[in-house]
Amino acid sequence: MNPSKQRSDASEDPIHQTQPASDSKQFRIASVKTLADFEQAVEVQLAVWGYSDSDVVPKRVFLVAQRIGGQVLGAFDGKALVGFAMALPGYRDGKPYLHSHMLAVLAPYRNLGLGRRLKLAQRDDALARGFELMEWTFDPLEIKNAHLNIARLGAIARRYQRNIYGPSTSPLQGGLPTDRLIVEWWLRSERVRRVLGEETAEKAAAGDEAVERIDVPCIIHDWKRDPERRSLAESLQTRNRLVLESAFARGLAIIGYERCANGDGFFLLGRVSGL
Repeated sequence: MNPSKQRSDASEDPIHQTQPASDSKQFRIASVKTLADFEQAVEVQLAVWGYSDSDVVPKRVFLVAQRIGGQVLGAFDGKALVGFAMALPGYRDGKPYLHSHMLAVLAPYRNLGLGRRLKLAQRDDALARGFELMEWTFDPLEIKNAHLNIARLGAIARRYQRNIYGPSTSPLQGGLPTDRLIVEWWLRSERVRRVLGEETAEKAAAGDEAVERIDVPCIIHDWKRDPERRSLAESLQTRNRLVLESAFARGLAIIGYERCANGDGFFLLGRVSGL
C-alpha cells in the first residue's frame, strides 16, 4: 500500500465523496465485520492521520481485533464507513479490560457527535460482555480530544507516558515526542453515570473538587504545524509533562476539563472518588 497515493486519490474514493447527512442520528453505528469494511477503516485511518507505511495499522489487525474479543465499531453513512473505533482486549492486575487503540472520523463528519456516539457504543458493547474498564491514550496537547474524554465521557487520567509510540509519521504530531495520557473509563462508576446523565440530580451535585489546573493554549496547534515555531510547542509539551507527572506522583488525577470561549483548554486535577 502506498499511503501517498491513497491520499492523492482521496477525491476519487467513494468514502470521501459522501456528503454528511444533516441529522447525525441518520448515521448508523454498527460492528465492522467484512473485509471490505476493514479496508474502508484503513482508508479512514490514512485520511485522518496521514501515516506512512511504517505506522499504518493494516486491515488484518482490524480483523484480528474483532475476532479475539476486541471491538471494531463503525459509523456508516449509507454503506460508506466515515468513522470507526477499534479496541483490543487487555489483562492487567488479574482483571480483563479493553484498550481502545484508535478512533477516527473523516473531516467532513466531525463536530456532529460521531466520536462520542462511537465511544458510547463501545461502552454498551463492553458492559454487555462484562467489562468494567476501558483505557486508551491521547495527546494532552489535543484540546478537543481532552474535552471529549474527560468532560463528556467522564474518564479520568493519572498516568503519563513519555514518547509512548516513538517517532510518528503523522503530520498531526508535528514532529514532537508522542507523549500520551492514559485514560481510564470506569464504565459503571458513579462519575461516568453522572457525566452521561444516568445518575439522579441529587447524586449529580456531589462532584470532586479540583485543586490544581493546567492550561493548554489553542495556539499550540499552529505551533505544531509551523517549523519555525515548533520549539514553542515542544517547550509547552515539556512544561505540561513535568507538571502532570508531578501531580500524578502526589496522588492527584485529571478529573475535569474546561474550554474557554477562545478555544484554550484547562485540565482540572484533584483526588479521585466514586470509581
